[in-house]
Amino acid sequence: MALILHIIIALTSIIYTSYVYIIPSKKKLQISYILAAATLTTGSFLLISKPSHLVQSCIMGLVYLGFVIFALASARHKLSSFDIK
Repeated sequence: MALILHIIIALTSIIYTSYVYIIPSKKKLQISYILAAATLTTGSFLLISKPSHLVQSCIMGLVYLGFVIFALASARHKLSSFDIK
């Protein structure tokens, strides 16, 4: 059950973060941060409870984290450039 919840949160986070990148706002950024934190929390829980696939899990987690951080940083940059104009 925890694995299914983790996958749903992660996919939702990726889709929502992509949406935030296209149409950024402060509220959407906050929601995206919460989804990313929830994904990392559930992933850490799964990693602690079942450490059998440690390397594969960590690599996928780093790929996910890299994508989300890049998209959120880009969205913040777009949002700040809108505020200046």
